[in-house]
Amino acid sequence: MRLAARVLLLLVALSVASLLAAYHRAPTAMLLAIGLALVVTIGLWRLISESNAELTRFVAALDRADLSQSFTLSGRGAGFDRLGAAYERALARLREERTRGAVAATFASALADGAPTPLLVLGPGDALTLANKAARRQFGRNSPTVVAALDQYGEAFVDLLRSATPGPSRLGQIVVDGLSQRVVTDTTLIELDGDARRIVAVKIIQAELDSAELAAQIDLVRVLTHEIMNSLTPVTSLAATAKQLLDALDATDHQAIGDAQLAVGALARRAGELERFVETYKGFSEAPILRREPIDIADWLTRTAAIHAATPNITMPITLDIMPALPRLNGDVALLTQVLLNLLKNASEATAATQTPTIALTAELKPHDRIRIAVTDNGPGIPPHLSREVFLPFFTTKPRGSGIGLSFARQIVLLHGGQIEAGNGLPSRIEMVLPTIIE
Repeated sequence: MRLAARVLLLLVALSVASLLAAYHRAPTAMLLAIGLALVVTIGLWRLISESNAELTRFVAALDRADLSQSFTLSGRGAGFDRLGAAYERALARLREERTRGAVAATFASALADGAPTPLLVLGPGDALTLANKAARRQFGRNSPTVVAALDQYGEAFVDLLRSATPGPSRLGQIVVDGLSQRVVTDTTLIELDGDARRIVAVKIIQAELDSAELAAQIDLVRVLTHEIMNSLTPVTSLAATAKQLLDALDATDHQAIGDAQLAVGALARRAGELERFVETYKGFSEAPILRREPIDIADWLTRTAAIHAATPNITMPITLDIMPALPRLNGDVALLTQVLLNLLKNASEATAATQTPTIALTAELKPHDRIRIAVTDNGPGIPPHLSREVFLPFFTTKPRGSGIGLSFARQIVLLHGGQIEAGNGLPSRIEMVLPTIIE
């Protein structure tokens, strides 16, 4: 209405001025009409400028992403009211979309940051970003920013990351706390700012593999011992009965009777030995219940070394190298002591034939609040191809070994949430890594 009134008034003023000028009459009135036309033109210009100013302010707010502006233009005509209302609706919609986007981004960020699997962002080039808390806990000790900085986790792991491509999960090796472990990676390819980036999920699955393998071994031993005992029990009983019957006869009456007595006696003894052997493995097939308690590592290792030194026929000293101020272990001290005594016994037997036998027991704190305990000796060592087989049930390299000591040790360490590994080459070394109590 304001615009229409001004346009109409301008037309009237111009028309009057034109008529008066055409007939050369009333010059004063003509000047007044021209003046009125100028005033109306200035009013029109101001009206259009106001509208342009509001439009400019709206576009500037969008350009700066400033959604806090207000465009309530009441009192200046219906056109300005509608214009302001349209601007307000547009900004309200943008505010709502921004809020939804911020909530979605916050949720996605929290979801990724709280994921238990480490996420690495690779690219552009060799650049590396630790994308969540799990990645920073696992790889953030030296704040690596390039893939090459992860060489402490093994060359095989670095090569696995560099060759990561979208597709099926890939299995590889990673060195953590000095122990080689199996790792699986999954890769997603994204494009950001025109550069390709790879999001690699890294999951160390050694604990799951060890648990599954141990469960399979226990099931196998349980089945074997059950079946062997079912077959061996009647053999033992019949052998004992046959021996009693033959012992009641006079061996001097016939030479064959004496030979039979010797054979049946040997059979009865061997059946008894097999029965005791199977009974031993029955204990392995039943996982012990842990009675956890805080363990002072220095005191525990010192006492265990003293117990080993007091064992008959043990003469070689043990060198203790224990890092000071270690946190306490959370474990079953009786079972862990038995594990350590088995390892020290094996080391003593391995070095018995050496001229100057040496055994070292070391303990040190590793990253992620884990304790590394190692038994090292100068014996012949474990061949590299047997470094994993020595922990299997029934497997032994000793002429009279039962093949249960290291199997038992591995079972106890895994139950504590740790790992155990035999070192390759010389000096001979078996080390275990156990979680501590976070203090």
